[in-house]
Amino acid sequence: MAGFAGCFRGWGCCGFRPHLFLTPAFFIWGFAPFPVGLAGRALGRLRPPTAPRQKGLRPLWTPPPVSGPTLKSFPREGTFEAVLRGPPGRGVGEGGTSALDGAAGELHHPKGEPDMDLVIREATVVDGTGGPAYKADVGIEDGRIAGIAREGGERLGGARVIEGDGHVVAPGFIDMHAHSDLAVLRDPSHEAKAAQGVTLEVLGQDGLSYAPVDDATREAIRSAITGWNGDGGDIDFDWSTVGGYLDRIDRQGTALNAAYLIPQGSVRMLAMGWADRPATGDEVAHMKRLVAEGMEQGAVGMSSGLTYTPGMYASDSELTELCRVVAAYDGYYCPHHRSYGAGALEAYEEMVTLTHEAGCALHLAHATMNFGVNKGKGPDLLALLDRALAGGADISLDTYPYTPGCTTLAAMLPSWANEGGPEAALARLADPVTTARIRQVMEVEGADGCHGVPIEWDAIEISGVSDPSLAEYVGRTVAASAALRGEEPFTTAHRLLVEDRLGSTILQHVGHEENVQAIMRHRVHTGGSDGILQGDKPHPRAYGTFPQYLGRYVRELGVLSLEECVAHLTGRAAARLRLKDRGLVREGYRADLVVFDPETVAAGSTFEKPRTLPTGIPHVLIDGRPVIEDGARTDVLAGRAVRREP
Repeated sequence: MAGFAGCFRGWGCCGFRPHLFLTPAFFIWGFAPFPVGLAGRALGRLRPPTAPRQKGLRPLWTPPPVSGPTLKSFPREGTFEAVLRGPPGRGVGEGGTSALDGAAGELHHPKGEPDMDLVIREATVVDGTGGPAYKADVGIEDGRIAGIAREGGERLGGARVIEGDGHVVAPGFIDMHAHSDLAVLRDPSHEAKAAQGVTLEVLGQDGLSYAPVDDATREAIRSAITGWNGDGGDIDFDWSTVGGYLDRIDRQGTALNAAYLIPQGSVRMLAMGWADRPATGDEVAHMKRLVAEGMEQGAVGMSSGLTYTPGMYASDSELTELCRVVAAYDGYYCPHHRSYGAGALEAYEEMVTLTHEAGCALHLAHATMNFGVNKGKGPDLLALLDRALAGGADISLDTYPYTPGCTTLAAMLPSWANEGGPEAALARLADPVTTARIRQVMEVEGADGCHGVPIEWDAIEISGVSDPSLAEYVGRTVAASAALRGEEPFTTAHRLLVEDRLGSTILQHVGHEENVQAIMRHRVHTGGSDGILQGDKPHPRAYGTFPQYLGRYVRELGVLSLEECVAHLTGRAAARLRLKDRGLVREGYRADLVVFDPETVAAGSTFEKPRTLPTGIPHVLIDGRPVIEDGARTDVLAGRAVRREP
């Protein structure tokens, strides 16, 4: 979660003016173009032979199965990049479109007998492969893309039509690093992500989440990550396993699809508590069983938070054993590694080495290089990864397009101060002698919770508090609040930690724009918001990551071409998740799509007004059902748990 730095420890660039672009929810990867099948012929193939065509208007969508979409494991044929290249596709259809009346993006109901449930007409298709954009109609039937008719031929007909002129159709965006674990249950409308064009989130990040648990660990985890998700007092925790959590999502329904990573810190806590010691052989065996059970129940991999307790107490050998289990199920390991500050390159190399030994795919969470010691060192990280990739390693990464990070204030503490859990940490903060030692480590030596770098209180901005009586601190740095009180910054921070019971969230202004831009260009890059929705002033990435990529880094700065960016946010992410029918605009794929205006798409969220919704994204579809229609959230709950089948 602490994307940029993870200090939680305890805690017109395409060369043409595009028209409508159709792309699957953002998964942008450097795929070679994947041609799609003949649009006209696909219609008969995809209709059930026993279901005659109804005349007149038909329902726009058919509800998905109660069990929800499934994520089937690909046969592991080489590395992540090999999956990205993919098998040869079918030939592109030679249908076509012609100009239509009506405003761009307008949804209307044409007269006459429809061919499909919905057609997005005369859009510019950006298909998620990284290949060139093209004009086409995209037809949807029974929740899947049933036809793609290129410009110049007979256009597709549908019961409903979205006029796509001046817009792009792309695959729905995949958020590879989300902290919506309780948000999807608390507020199933989930407008913060739906309005960005996100159609799938990967939950269970940074080694701490709510499954697998027992009663004791559930309460400890709720307390430890209150700053990420709230304390959960409004949630009925009627599950204890990974499968139970995914079932709960399916029963309740939510706006977006959700995949889940097994949180290694939660697993360690369940097996051996919050102890800072090596695991015994029996404890490692217990953890391996828990990971195997989670993978069998549908998890796509395992996460770690190696600057967060108790996950950070794990040795490399312990992590390697758990990664062997993940690899046996063709999953991937997603670590928030041991430092994004001092020794960051060594921490990255540790993860590369560990997963190589385990034979496990690696996906680096919020892969940044932060703090003053890493200014300008983004290329050094990329050189490290390129060497590993050249040697056959299976590696991908995600980032968010902002320089500050976000985590909890408790994440800044040294790891030993958090041993035993939140109550033990609060007891240490109540002891003057221990508090003095904590201060020395944080301000002089550099706590491991703050990535080995002495803390800079003028870079720590309070973004949220659990206790409303402490709201005066929100929106100010710790140094600024201390100056107003006429006290030292540590005194202010200590008061907040104690009075808010470790529940305060922070923005940490320690990133570097040149590193952000260098890393997002890399061929194995994907997008991840690392979005925390809690707090009075959350990080704007929670509401703006994907339109920020498109508006600022594609249109304004030209860091990525539109086709490259969409591939990073859609096709590449789908390849890492080994999704067989999402992430591309291709016949037969699920109709998880976003329609956006490339000239106006932009993040509305700012650090001053972080909950402002984006502009320029009029339509978002999941399984062909409109989650966003004409720029407004509908009442459709089309999302389901996306599971990896054992």
